[in-house]
Amino acid sequence: MSEANREPTSTMTAQAPVAVDERTARKVAEAARETEWRLPSFGKQLFMGRLRLDLVHPHPRPSAQDTERGEAFLAKLREFCAEQVDPVRIEREARIPDEVVAGLREIGALGMKIPEKYGGLGLSQFYYGRALMLVGSVSPALGALLSAHQSIGVPQPVMLFGTDEQKETWLPRCVNEISAFLLTEPDVGSDPARLRATAVPTPDGEEYVLNGVKLWTTNGVVADLLVVMARVPESPGHRGGISAFVVEADSPGITVENRNAFMGLRGIENGVTRFHDVRVPARNLIGREGAGLKIALTTLNTGRLSLPALCAGGGKWAAKIAREWCRERVQWGRPIGEHEAIAGKLAFITATTYALEAMVDLAALLADDERNDIRIEAALAKLYGSEMSWRIADELVQLRGGRGYETAESLAARGERGVPAEQLLRDLRINRIFEGSTEIMHLLIAREAVDAHLAVAGDIIDPEATPAAKARAAARAGGFYARWLPTLVSVPGRSDGSYGEFGPLAPHLRYVERCSRRLARSVFYAAARWQGALERKQGFLGRMVDIGAELFAMTAVCVRARRDARGPAGAGAYELAGAFCDQARLRVEALFDALWRNTDARDSRLARRIMAGEFTWLEEGVLDPSIPGPWIADTTPGPSKAEDVHRKIP
Repeated sequence: MSEANREPTSTMTAQAPVAVDERTARKVAEAARETEWRLPSFGKQLFMGRLRLDLVHPHPRPSAQDTERGEAFLAKLREFCAEQVDPVRIEREARIPDEVVAGLREIGALGMKIPEKYGGLGLSQFYYGRALMLVGSVSPALGALLSAHQSIGVPQPVMLFGTDEQKETWLPRCVNEISAFLLTEPDVGSDPARLRATAVPTPDGEEYVLNGVKLWTTNGVVADLLVVMARVPESPGHRGGISAFVVEADSPGITVENRNAFMGLRGIENGVTRFHDVRVPARNLIGREGAGLKIALTTLNTGRLSLPALCAGGGKWAAKIAREWCRERVQWGRPIGEHEAIAGKLAFITATTYALEAMVDLAALLADDERNDIRIEAALAKLYGSEMSWRIADELVQLRGGRGYETAESLAARGERGVPAEQLLRDLRINRIFEGSTEIMHLLIAREAVDAHLAVAGDIIDPEATPAAKARAAARAGGFYARWLPTLVSVPGRSDGSYGEFGPLAPHLRYVERCSRRLARSVFYAAARWQGALERKQGFLGRMVDIGAELFAMTAVCVRARRDARGPAGAGAYELAGAFCDQARLRVEALFDALWRNTDARDSRLARRIMAGEFTWLEEGVLDPSIPGPWIADTTPGPSKAEDVHRKIP
C-alpha cells in the first residue's frame, strides 16, 4: 500500500483537519496581538531608525532585595545540583529521577517565580534566568521541566490573567505540583486558526466538556495541572473562540497516550494527551472566552526569556570546555588554540557567549522594572540565543574533533574525561523550534517591527478597504512619513560623534545608530515596493529581523561591557565586547547586501516545481527507512493508544 493510502496508525490523525483560508488565519493571529504600545520599547524604536540608548543605559541593576533573595537561592540550587543530580543517569535512563524532582520541590525550585504571598520564592525575572542557566548547565532536561512549568505552564497565565480566587486556588499548588501548557495539536502547529480541540458549555453553564488531542505536551506526562487551549463554540450567552482552561491532569477522560522520544533532552517528559468528554468547571476558565491566544502570546512575552537563559548557560559551559581543550590539546608543537583556524572558533564561542548573556540579562532586567514593553526584546533574545548557541555547540564539537562526536559515557568508559559536547549539540537544537520556530519568530518580530507602517497605511493596502478609507489612510501616511523620513538622514543628539563614555566601544554604537536608520529606510523602501505583498517576502523579513537582532546584541554587549569594566572584568570586558561587535558587523553587512541580492524568487519557483514532482528522478537509488518493511508487525510507535503512560511523581 502506498504511503498516501495507508490507514492512520493512531486516532491522533483520524479527525479531519479544519479548513481555514489564509486571510482567516491571519485575522485570528492579528486578533491575538497586543495592539497598543503603552510603554516605551527599545526594540520597536530600533526598527524605526532610532537608537534610544536612554532606555537601556545605564545598565539596569536588580534591587538589593531581589539580589539578596536571588543569591541565597542560587547558592542552595548550586549545592543541590552538584550533590544530588547525576546528569549521566538522566541521559542514560531518559528520565529525571523522582527523587530529583522531589528535591527541587523541597528547595522551592517549582515556585521560583510565584510570589511569596502564595508560598513561592518570588524571584525576579533576572534571578529566575540565572537559576535556569545554572540548572540547565547540569541537565538541560531539568531546565526544560522548570521553565515549561513556570514560564508557560499554569503559574504565569494565572498570575497575569487569573482572578484573585484563581490565584489563591492554584498558585500555592504550583509551588509543589508540576504544570504543563497544551496548545499544539497533531495537525496544528503555528496556525492556531485550525485548532480542533473543543470546550462545549453544558446547558446549565456550570461546566465545559473538553474533547481533543494535544501533541508535544512538555511536562504533560508528569503534570498535576494543565493549561489547555480549546475552542468554545459560539452560542447564545457564549462569545466563543479559543479559550484557556486550567484542567486537573487526573480528571476522568484524560489519557496520556504516548511519551515522546527526541534526539536531545532525553529526560524531558513530553507526550500525546487525549481529552474525551472531560468535564471542566466554568470557574477554571482563565480570562474570558476567546482570549486564549492573547493570553498565550502575552504569557510568552516574558516567558520566552527562559529559553535564551538556557542558551546562554549552554554557551558559558561551551566557552569553558573550549578554552580548556584549546590550551591542553597540542598539535604540531603548539596548543591548538594558537593555530589561526582554531583561534577564530574559540574567539567566536567566547565573545558570542558574552553577548548572549548580555542580551538575556538586559531583557530580564527591563522586564523586572516594568517600565518597558519588552515583547520585541524578548523575542529577539529567543531568536538570537537559539540560533547562536546552536552555532556555538557546533563549533565546540568541531574543536574537539572525534572526542566532540563521541558520547560522554563512551569517553569515560575508555578512561577519558566524559565531556558531553555532542549532547549539548542535540539538546540545544530544539530551541530553534521550541516556543516559536526561527521562521515563525522572524514573522512575529517583523509584524511588530512594521507595526507603525501598517498603523498609518494599513487601509491603503487592504483589498477590502473602501475608497474613502484608502483616501484617509493616504492622508495619514503622508503626514507620518513627512515627519519620519527626515529623521532617517540626521538625528539630533547622538549622531554627532558622541558615546565617548563607552571608550573603545563608541565606534560600534555609532555603527548601530547608522545601521538602525539604514534598516528603517530599507523597510520603508520594501513597504513602498511590495505594499501588501510584503508579508509574503519572508526572506526579506527574516534578514531584516536578523539585522535588528545583531544590532540589539551589539547594544546590549556594549552597555554591559561598560558596567563590567568597572568591576573584576576590567578592560577584558571591552575586549570581549569589541571582538563580538567586529564579528557582528561582518554579519550585518552581509545581511544588508542579501536584502536586495538573493535567490528568493528563484528558490520559490524551484520549490513549487519540486513539490509538483518534477525532480523525483533525483530520489532514485535509495530506500526510505521511514516506510516500514515486512518485518514490522506493528507500526504504532510507543505504548498503545489505550495505555495511559502518565507518571505520577511522589
